[in-house]
Amino acid sequence: MARRSRPARTTTLSLPITHQRVATYTRCSTDEENQPFTIEAQDTKLDAYASSQDGWSVVAKYTDDGSGGTLDRRDLQRAIADAKAGKFDVLLVYRVDRFSRRIRDLVWLLDELTSAGVTFRSATEPFDTATPAGRMLVQMLGVFAEFEREMIIDRVINGMERKASRGQWTLSTPPEGYVVDQATQCLTPISTESPNITNIFQQYTTKRRGARAIAADLNSRGMRRRSGRPWSHKTVIDVLTNLAYVGTVAFRDIYVEDAHPPLIPPEVFALAQEILVERSEHPAKFAGAASDYYLSGKIRCPRCGQTYLGTSATGKYRQYRYYTCFTRNRYGTERCGAPRIQADAFDEIVLQALGTFYRTRTDLINDALRATQEHHRAAVAGSEAELATIKARLTQKELVVDRYFTDYEAGRLDHDLLRTRIETLSEELTELRRRRDEIQIQLDNAPPMISPRELETAAAWITDIIRDGDHPRRKELCDLLIDELQLDFKAATATPVFRVRAGDLVPESNEAPASTLAGANQASSRGVREHQPRVELRGLEPLTPTLPVWCATSCATAPSGPFRTDC
Repeated sequence: MARRSRPARTTTLSLPITHQRVATYTRCSTDEENQPFTIEAQDTKLDAYASSQDGWSVVAKYTDDGSGGTLDRRDLQRAIADAKAGKFDVLLVYRVDRFSRRIRDLVWLLDELTSAGVTFRSATEPFDTATPAGRMLVQMLGVFAEFEREMIIDRVINGMERKASRGQWTLSTPPEGYVVDQATQCLTPISTESPNITNIFQQYTTKRRGARAIAADLNSRGMRRRSGRPWSHKTVIDVLTNLAYVGTVAFRDIYVEDAHPPLIPPEVFALAQEILVERSEHPAKFAGAASDYYLSGKIRCPRCGQTYLGTSATGKYRQYRYYTCFTRNRYGTERCGAPRIQADAFDEIVLQALGTFYRTRTDLINDALRATQEHHRAAVAGSEAELATIKARLTQKELVVDRYFTDYEAGRLDHDLLRTRIETLSEELTELRRRRDEIQIQLDNAPPMISPRELETAAAWITDIIRDGDHPRRKELCDLLIDELQLDFKAATATPVFRVRAGDLVPESNEAPASTLAGANQASSRGVREHQPRVELRGLEPLTPTLPVWCATSCATAPSGPFRTDC
């Protein structure tokens, strides 16, 4: 009896689909309004692409409206932070140039994503950064994106120059008093705003009122700028120096006169420039002037958070110098009523506190330097192991190079093959040596302690500059050794926070080293909070009765307390 054959059975093995959390990033630059890259279009394409991929689900969306030539984009930074936090597995864009138009920035962004374990994908370009070939391709696309960006910039500038040469307005926002005629692209006066411009020039040239008085007058009468914001002395000066009000279009090196109806006669405009220079209010004069305010940028207003800057007022017999809150200086006491500080007296008392600190508080200085050393040791703990690994790899690569040359000399290796391989190895060796030197310098440059004698020398050097130094040297000293001054209006105190770095405290002579002072403007993340007796500053009184007497003091800090030191 014949056996009945069984039908063949087919077994299908289905691999599980890996679930991928996807985040999308879209960007539309303001100079690409006529290109097919709108946010809505990109979003639709990305959703469709993600839906077509097995196991993909969109969990986050990031959107920016700005240039691809910068990393200063809010949602881009948020996407990188979320990638490091492990909130998604894939970052999807419509095109590489939506992500970045600069190859240097693109490489950095890809490194950040790779270190976070996130894959970068494009919906319209065939690459996958999970593979070496994909990473190479995306960098090549980044080169073309950067080239396209440079070409766009060049075309835009050329187009704006052509418009300016025809007397047309080139910038996006026309100045106060004008609107852009859409037919001619030239400026035309607007009746609701032009009287303000005439009023400003009349008050400044005829009545000889100052820019601040003019701004206060306009604001008191309810006259606001086009944006709805109040007038300030800065915006008044911007009006007084704008060539557009005499009918001139200025763009880069192009000046076209009689391009549109003027609001101000040329002779009135010229007179305004003379008065601006006479009063030292012309931007061209004070923009490049060196500041003799020692503490500019180091004082922050407790009320509005802005920094204090150096200002002055001219009296009948002399000029008075102040430190004034930026908000108060720009918009008046209505926006911020923080008191002004008399600069001469305040500079002197802070310098004296600085000298006293370095003469008497060597204990805090040494504690700060020890804390810096401990921080350095913790930071380089893993560097020695990395250095040993790199040295071993260097030895291995150098042996490989020797073997290649040996084979070539024996006739066992082709010249072209040798050249290609040696070039690759040379690049690898160069990179390894560079990293080896970086680590070695880091290990060798441990912050030193300084001896009591060196501290005495430093204190004497600081005292000499405070007593006999000119304005530039005193300012350099403050930039170098003062981190910030913390104001407390309620307690009527100012707390100096001094910066301590061993390299800055060992001058080669009584003069400050040029290399030391060259880095004086570098920001500090730490310093020493110094505790001193209260020193009464008689005569240092603000213009308002809220702060009758200033005192220099600081927070008491034990050796275990918060140190601010530069590593």
